[in-house]
Amino acid sequence: MNKDSKIYIAGHNGMVGSAILRNLMQKGFSNFILKSSKELDLRNTVAVETFFKLEKPDYVFLAAAKVGGIQANNIYRAEFIFDNLMIQNNVIHHAYLNKVKKLMFLGSSCIYPKLAPQPLKEEYLLSGYLEETNEPYAIAKIAGIKLVESYNRQYGTDFISVMPTNMYGPNDNYNLNNSHVLPALIRKFHDAKENNLEFVEMWGTGKPLREFLHADDLGDACVYLMQTYSGNKHVNIGCGEDVSIKDLALLIKKIVGYNGDIKHDLSKPDGTPRKLMDVSYLHSLGWKHKIELEEGIKMVYKDFKTKQNIKVW
Repeated sequence: MNKDSKIYIAGHNGMVGSAILRNLMQKGFSNFILKSSKELDLRNTVAVETFFKLEKPDYVFLAAAKVGGIQANNIYRAEFIFDNLMIQNNVIHHAYLNKVKKLMFLGSSCIYPKLAPQPLKEEYLLSGYLEETNEPYAIAKIAGIKLVESYNRQYGTDFISVMPTNMYGPNDNYNLNNSHVLPALIRKFHDAKENNLEFVEMWGTGKPLREFLHADDLGDACVYLMQTYSGNKHVNIGCGEDVSIKDLALLIKKIVGYNGDIKHDLSKPDGTPRKLMDVSYLHSLGWKHKIELEEGIKMVYKDFKTKQNIKVW
């Protein structure tokens, strides 16, 4: 990519897309095409066709998706598979038709089988059954990987796929009905502290292990790979380290400064027992994360309080 290359970031208002945009701006890129979901519904084939014919982007980061936590994935199963299939099919196909130089498709670590060996290597894709609660979303993302691979093989496109681990950072979703675990815990502990609650309720046993990467690290990795990597093999993006949900809760509790108890709602599902990415391939390509978990959560909590118009202490 040159500094004046025309770059379209699909999903630029989301946590991942905004991180990619920030990173590109920091590196001196300035020629962006940015459309909100209200301005351009990526599920609408005619709208996407018109957009690509008119704008003719040189590079595309496909970070737009319908996303959510365990509860949202399980309740809105039809929407999660339909919306994501439509978004990626439309964008990838019209990127090909309009001769986009390079496209990056962003998936998710949930593409891997529920009981795959840990850490998760890229080659474990399609080697077993998926986690039932987010199967529709995972199937959509697997289809996206295969779409990218198939267009490269049949049409000679230079499209790549990356699979980020669990993300957190600025512009995260703190809605307790459909957020992921880390922002949900920040919100719960913060609200409990503000309201002097005796305890915070946490889903499940707290035993599952999860890996977390700050969005600014992901943004940097995406820009790095867009500039340096080509190939049909999807690339895991993560830090290669995990933590139990219970230990994550205790860390967030400490950072927030909440002094109450934690109670476990054992009627709620744990989800996948462990989900750690093998990032040895990413490291071999020359990129490694920089922001450690405690530092990252402190940054995020400060941002959360600022956005909530709360005094930062």
